Amino acid sequence: MELNKGIKTEKRENWGSRFGFIMATAGFSIGLGNIWRFPYLTGMNGGGAFLFVYLIICALIGIPLFNMEISLGRKTQLDPVRGMRSVSKKGSPWSAFGWTGVLAAFIILTYYIQIMGWILAYLVKMVSGQLTGLTAEGYTQAFTNFMANPMPIAAFTLACAVIIGLISAKGLEKGIEKACKIMMPTLFIMLIILAIRSLTLPGAMEGLKWYLTVDFSKINSGVLLAALGQSFFSIGIASGGAFIYGSYLNKQSNIPTDSIIVVGFDTLAAFIAGLVMFPAIFALGLPTDSGPSLLFVTMSNLFNQLPAGTLFGSMFFLLLLFAALSSALGYLEPVVATCTGLFNMTRKKAVWTSLAAIFIIGFPMIMAQGPWKNILIGGRNFFDFADYVSGNIMMPLGALILSFYVLIVWKFKGFQSETNVGSESGKFKVFNWWAPLVKFIIPIALVVIFVTGVF
Repeated sequence: MELNKGIKTEKRENWGSRFGFIMATAGFSIGLGNIWRFPYLTGMNGGGAFLFVYLIICALIGIPLFNMEISLGRKTQLDPVRGMRSVSKKGSPWSAFGWTGVLAAFIILTYYIQIMGWILAYLVKMVSGQLTGLTAEGYTQAFTNFMANPMPIAAFTLACAVIIGLISAKGLEKGIEKACKIMMPTLFIMLIILAIRSLTLPGAMEGLKWYLTVDFSKINSGVLLAALGQSFFSIGIASGGAFIYGSYLNKQSNIPTDSIIVVGFDTLAAFIAGLVMFPAIFALGLPTDSGPSLLFVTMSNLFNQLPAGTLFGSMFFLLLLFAALSSALGYLEPVVATCTGLFNMTRKKAVWTSLAAIFIIGFPMIMAQGPWKNILIGGRNFFDFADYVSGNIMMPLGALILSFYVLIVWKFKGFQSETNVGSESGKFKVFNWWAPLVKFIIPIALVVIFVTGVF
């Protein structure tokens, strides 16, 4: 099949450096899933048992899937929609992978930028001392009161949208790549500083022991499914980001090695986030299984009890903002690239038009935390419904389509040959032993994720 047949190609941007690609792609993967979702799932699923299963799944499922999507993006050198059209016939069901990725990214951003708004608000509250001296119940009430008032949330959300737009509008190399080359090293430096501070607290070693000790009796189907889903969503499979970032690579880029580095950074960020939270939580006698409220309620309470807590708390929420921002840039890019490709827009127009649409369509998600909380779709408010559609249906469905495309159309040998271009001198390649993973284990795992996510 002739690549790009019938599709007008245009001069496209490329990454300025391999380091820039790795930082930007790691930035896309490293987000709130690492620093918020991973710790609270670890806390609810047995500590070291969950960590053990998670690491294995990242290696055996996350890395191959990430290779598939980046390699397909590099093969097409186009946005997800036109890219899938170029490797399949017109009207082919395989082109649905492109659309599901772009739409999933769009829907994710409608509520993701709101969570960024929460983080920015809490950063301001932490720096200004508004979170100092509250009781444990006071932190819960403060978060409840904040969520019930949509106008401040809308203002902080809009501010985050503007920050994202200002960076993305500058382009790939001067905007996204430059920003991530600064944010990612800074993020890891702050994570390490916070982890050291946490580990030096009296009683912290009990938390470290709980976090790193594997109790195999706690590994059950629930832990397996939670770890499988976390690996999938943390890396960012089938949301268009890996595809579009891969499309900006030159043909001689070393995808297998770079993918391992990116997934390694993603996993390392999650691991260090656990080192930040659990030793401190044990040292201060706070619950490990507080769930989603861990980020805003438990951590605010924790920093209030630490010496120099305002400083470390401010650093923590700035860290979260960097992580969320780098991921948001990755989610926005497939939407922007699709607009420029399909609708002949300039990049700046595509960026601001996309963000305006995301903010407007996402406004009911903001209202869902307060005045519109009783308006439900299938038993879910607007915020939870958008999260459900993108995370439980569209991303797993997109990954399934990707997996079956590789299995049925591209076939393992074709995927292996294409992906290994540029890795001839490297230690890491798509080896022959990947075949059972690609042909059997990954499709089965994705079916399980999709079925359990939907039903």
